[in-house]
Amino acid sequence: MGVLLTVFLPLSLAIIMFSLGLGLTVGDFRRVLIQPFAFAVGALNQVLLLPLIALVLAIVFQLPPELAVGMMILSFCPGGVTSNILAKFARGDVALSVTLTGVISLLSIVTVPLFVVWSVGYFMGSNAPEVNVTRLAFSMFLITAVPVLCGVAVRHFAVGFATRVDPILSRVASTLFVIIVVGALAANWSVFVENLPKLGPAVVVLNIVLLGLGALVAGFCRLNRREVKTIAIETGIQNSTLGITVGSLIAEQASGLPPFSLPAGVYGITMYFVTMPFIFLVRQR
Repeated sequence: MGVLLTVFLPLSLAIIMFSLGLGLTVGDFRRVLIQPFAFAVGALNQVLLLPLIALVLAIVFQLPPELAVGMMILSFCPGGVTSNILAKFARGDVALSVTLTGVISLLSIVTVPLFVVWSVGYFMGSNAPEVNVTRLAFSMFLITAVPVLCGVAVRHFAVGFATRVDPILSRVASTLFVIIVVGALAANWSVFVENLPKLGPAVVVLNIVLLGLGALVAGFCRLNRREVKTIAIETGIQNSTLGITVGSLIAEQASGLPPFSLPAGVYGITMYFVTMPFIFLVRQR
């Protein structure tokens, strides 16, 4: 399990983020200026609304402190490659989805460490582990921002190569995601079984509320239907692999993945059961 934490988990996340970068172009970042309002609505949903809902649900469901912190870590994570795929399947605005995922992923190297420190202090008090913000930010920079930027560079300077490699890496990323989620559950099986009656409903309700509120906020802001679909998906789908990784970074234990990673692992499974009916519904409209 030590190899999983120190080598496989960071390497897997780096590959997943590189795959994300391969799907981005320089033009995607310019879209922030072209579609500033739609981007701003989606970004505010992810950075502010999502953590606020997670905080309320963690308190309402009375999650144990470590799982509550894990729930908050999950809420701080941006969308991943999965959100882009689902946005396409839902006939949403894929360009907006990709832009939100890419930009928020880069911003997460600043937002996630700061929010994590607050969450650990709020829920765990005197029992909180010491979180080195600088180290966490640097680690996230290496395993998220660097691979994304490398992927963007490869896409920009070697379009043909990126086009050939992208489908392969997407499949590899999906496989790695499954392995990581299974590893997170297996490493915390007793904690998972003990807290399933609270944790399971909490993450399912979180997913449902985020999808609904994401769509309502976007609709209230008078965005078009494709943008509403996309922002709902980007709000409701999180990069669970990043959540699992961040949980392992703030609790260095050689015996296995910490409980901080468990909510992200559970969410990585349940979000498909919650989101796919929503996707099929909005796809028909």
